[in-house]
Amino acid sequence: MQLDYKEILTATMVLFAVIDIIGSIPIIIDLRQKVGHIQSEKASLVAVVIMIAFLFVGEEILKLIGVDVNSFAVAGAFVIFFLALEMVLGIELYKHDAPETASVVPLAFPLIAGAGTMTTILSLSSEYQTISIVIAIVINTIFVYIVLKLSKKIEGLLGKGGIDVIRKVFGVILLAIAVKLFAANIQGLFIQ
Repeated sequence: MQLDYKEILTATMVLFAVIDIIGSIPIIIDLRQKVGHIQSEKASLVAVVIMIAFLFVGEEILKLIGVDVNSFAVAGAFVIFFLALEMVLGIELYKHDAPETASVVPLAFPLIAGAGTMTTILSLSSEYQTISIVIAIVINTIFVYIVLKLSKKIEGLLGKGGIDVIRKVFGVILLAIAVKLFAANIQGLFIQ
């Protein structure tokens, strides 16, 4: 098995855009103010376990309920498309539940390893090597951990305008990826 660095980079960027930890800094700051302490290590560890587990058993779960990977990937393309629209247009299509504590539940799931991330992981698995996706998940989790640890400093450094620019840039990248995922998997729905 040979590592495909282009795949790793693409999968890393896709997950980075979907997880949107930079865009979540205001939520993280708000959590920190409400509860005082964020469990960065625990949240990151649980998130990486959830994502990797879903990568390996997600397809079996789909088979159990009678859904093929191509159908899930097309559905995932729609989810990613709408997440990207939120980022680019600055609108809220998906209503986030307000977390009450800064523990594993609001951070690891659903903030980091939420529905969009799970959909993306399975969508990527229809196109990329498993090892590339695992490496992308680990890279993103390390980045998430760093952001959680340094969230106050990052917010001060980037400012609201900087965070907004990053969200919009990754939103456009995410739109392009959603279109690519859709195009790559739509044919599989009709050729069976």
